[in-house]
Amino acid sequence: MSDLARMPNGLVTYATSGGVATLCLSNPPANAYSHEMMRDLDEAVLRARFDDTVHVLLLRGEGDKFFCAGADIRKLQSMTTAYKYNFCLHANETLCRLEHTPKLVIAALAGHCVGGGLEIAMAADLRVGRRGGGKMGLPEVTLGVLPGTGGTQRLVRLVQNRAIAIELMATGRTFDFDEGLRLGLINHVFDAETFETEVTALARSFVPPGRASRAVGLIKRAATSGAEMSLGEGLALERELQQRLFESGDAAEGLAAYLEKRAAAFTGR
Repeated sequence: MSDLARMPNGLVTYATSGGVATLCLSNPPANAYSHEMMRDLDEAVLRARFDDTVHVLLLRGEGDKFFCAGADIRKLQSMTTAYKYNFCLHANETLCRLEHTPKLVIAALAGHCVGGGLEIAMAADLRVGRRGGGKMGLPEVTLGVLPGTGGTQRLVRLVQNRAIAIELMATGRTFDFDEGLRLGLINHVFDAETFETEVTALARSFVPPGRASRAVGLIKRAATSGAEMSLGEGLALERELQQRLFESGDAAEGLAAYLEKRAAAFTGR
């Protein structure tokens, strides 16, 4: 693993190993986020985006009690209304940058993931939970506000039944990761004893040479951006991204390996 690096404000750490960049929210005890943490996360996402040796981003929280408990309420209370608006605007921009990065992002939820913490996790492509590790949900209504870092938009896109998504936000109810799995918010729930091994294996399953990571990244871009387009526009985007892949070394290798009846050795290029 590369040396652990702290982003400028010291609230996100960054390390790489085997094609996976681990971005860790680091503000014990609850990993609550502030504008400073979001700036660190923004910087870490950009670092991973520009690193050709990184194929997957793994998003975590320090420790096993909290992934992230959301915004730092004490800091939030002391902000001016203008600062709060710009704080939410930058947080939205950061999570959109994470969502639009053409590399797979996995959020590993070892502990509680509530409020803004869930909003961060929902900007990832896959979410995995540690069984019995904690609760998840969007309880902002109990503070008299709404989920303001993309929660109202991403939850209704991830939960198939919009009425259920609205009810979850309107009641502020929290629930465990197994219920999150049933709702479609979680992709996998791993037992506590095997969580670390399973998370590492999952992340590395999307890394070359076993996986064409560039194709994975463009599948993500087609699905994420295409979902907000008309069918015709989405199909046009799909064709353009497919053409880029047809011109790639991995497509040549994949087609050759299929015809030669051997395992492909992808490079991510």
